[in-house]
Amino acid sequence: MSPPFRADHVGSLLRPPEVKAARESFRAGTITAQRLREVEDDAIRSNVAMQQEVGLQAVTDGEIRRQSWHMDFIYQLGGVSRVAKGQTVEFHTLSGETIVSAQGALHVDGKVSLEHTIFGEDFTTLASMAGSAMPKLTIPSVNMIYSRGGRAAIDEASYPDLDEFWSDLVAAYGEELQRLGELGCRYLQFDDTSLAMINDPTMREQIAARGDDAEHMHLVFIRRLNDVIALKPAGMAITTHMCRGNYRSSYSSQGSYDFVAEALFSELAVDGFFVEYDDERSGGFEPLRFVPKGKMVVLGLVTTKRGELEAKDELKRRIEQASAFVPIEQICLSPQCGFASTLEGNDLSYEQQVDKLRLVVETAHEVWG
Repeated sequence: MSPPFRADHVGSLLRPPEVKAARESFRAGTITAQRLREVEDDAIRSNVAMQQEVGLQAVTDGEIRRQSWHMDFIYQLGGVSRVAKGQTVEFHTLSGETIVSAQGALHVDGKVSLEHTIFGEDFTTLASMAGSAMPKLTIPSVNMIYSRGGRAAIDEASYPDLDEFWSDLVAAYGEELQRLGELGCRYLQFDDTSLAMINDPTMREQIAARGDDAEHMHLVFIRRLNDVIALKPAGMAITTHMCRGNYRSSYSSQGSYDFVAEALFSELAVDGFFVEYDDERSGGFEPLRFVPKGKMVVLGLVTTKRGELEAKDELKRRIEQASAFVPIEQICLSPQCGFASTLEGNDLSYEQQVDKLRLVVETAHEVWG
């Protein structure tokens, strides 16, 4: 198979204690950037070996070098600045508790451009360690820049016309894809919360309150992401992971994919969709009926939000249920999200993380051979 694989995973992995300690030391000025990178390299090398040992065909660097799954990329775009006071977002734990988190904020105060290949060196390092496995890179979707603050986060002097903003942003992403392709990247994943969270009526209310057309915003996001995909180099497989929020074992939105399903699955030009289906907040499998032939659906049935291991027979039963709406030949299996979308990570152990990845591989082998 080409990506996505029958047994796959979203990307991020728990940061080991030595990486967290090295980051603190670097911030305190007691170690150099080079020493920090050496510690990260050791952790990535270990993680790659682990992914290969459990039987995954694609390996990631676990996003070990990142503080955040998306802002570490976004802040490297030309014309995008970090805003000191971040946005406050409410996350909800599985037990019903609320976690209020200050998320990174941005301001587009100049013309958007690509000043260097973002994560380019990170990818080549991963590729040098991957051996026979396929190195997979994850980056935030083009939609994340707009969805972070809407029109208010884009300087009107720089972009009086939003179409010009989107044109420059798409061009920057297109150049990034070309450069990654030249480095040998053949498996790229766009991580995107905008296309999942907009299914939640509360989120649509927030989008409308800031002046956007909440009923049709997902169509804009699909179109702009397709504009980027049209610029990808030959031989590069692109998937998207549509997440409802993942921070310290909590989520920020809920709801089935019904609101976006028809346009999303039938129009978005990706090779595969990573969809979250680890509990009842994700809704049923009915939206998958819109997935056309030739597209793969990676069912995120194994949760990363808690350490208890799912029953293999239950995973098989749910795969069978999903196959009533999309042919089983088009289905793959993965954890529902990353294990550590941010430096803090989710509330499970390293051993539980490995067990879940191994469970994905073993289940896929038994279902598809």
